[in-house]
Amino acid sequence: MNVTIDQNSGYCFGVEFAIQMAEDELEEVTELYCLGDIVHNSMEVQRLYNKGLRIIDRDQLKELRDCKVLIRAHGEPPETYQTALQNNLELIDASCPVVLKLQNRVKHAYDSNKAMNGQIVLYGQQGHAEVIGLAGQTGNEAIVITTEEDLDQLDYSRPITLFSQTTKSTKGFYHMKELIEQRVAAAQAAGVPVESLDANDSICRQVSNREPQLQKFAQLHDVVIFVSGKKSSNGKALYAVCQRVNPQSYFVENAQELDPDWFKNAASVGICGATSTPMWLMQQVKEAIQAQEPVAV
Repeated sequence: MNVTIDQNSGYCFGVEFAIQMAEDELEEVTELYCLGDIVHNSMEVQRLYNKGLRIIDRDQLKELRDCKVLIRAHGEPPETYQTALQNNLELIDASCPVVLKLQNRVKHAYDSNKAMNGQIVLYGQQGHAEVIGLAGQTGNEAIVITTEEDLDQLDYSRPITLFSQTTKSTKGFYHMKELIEQRVAAAQAAGVPVESLDANDSICRQVSNREPQLQKFAQLHDVVIFVSGKKSSNGKALYAVCQRVNPQSYFVENAQELDPDWFKNAASVGICGATSTPMWLMQQVKEAIQAQEPVAV
């Protein structure tokens, strides 16, 4: 049985940069705080915990004084930086440049739309770290949409500026855009004086480009094993891409979740993962498949 790891899978630049910053800092100190999971992968979070990285939430951040805190790639809202100033915290800012650029775009659109009574709409996952940071640029006035039902929150007589969480599916974004356009058209037909819709595809190209790459990869193999943390929004989206082209695609968080029955009569197995999946974890899964039994992680 031939087992191949997709070389296009694994960390995106932003995640790799954040983890490298954490590891560099941990060479100088024995303990470092990180606001939220540095990456949506429990295996990697545990590896870094063993090195001294301590995960905290926003309530715990307010209690810290005079220490260092890592800001992960997802970015943070303005309130986090205000807390850092008040509590004399040194921030090690590993925010992804793509996310920071989008935060600036959202802030500019929010400020520009105030005079027009416009709405900032974010296609993303409610409560996701990146979405919290983006919504923070609007004083948390942005409307977060995930499903078609969420579109009921919009006022179609007011201007709409639409952005996307950087790790969402391109297909999903354009589907949501089309649904909004349909509602705008229906409002116009009913005589509602519709203002405008400004849709911005703000999905990271390093993420969106993986979709066609994964489609080709999944088609090449009898069985596909997709390795990702269960919290990863990007992982869910990319796994769906694999499943669409290869029904014999399976989602695992680690090698212990492998089922030997998946590989019966399989001549070729492909291993791939999310932008939050470390290469060492995919390598462990490969070794477990080759040994025909899960390994301890």
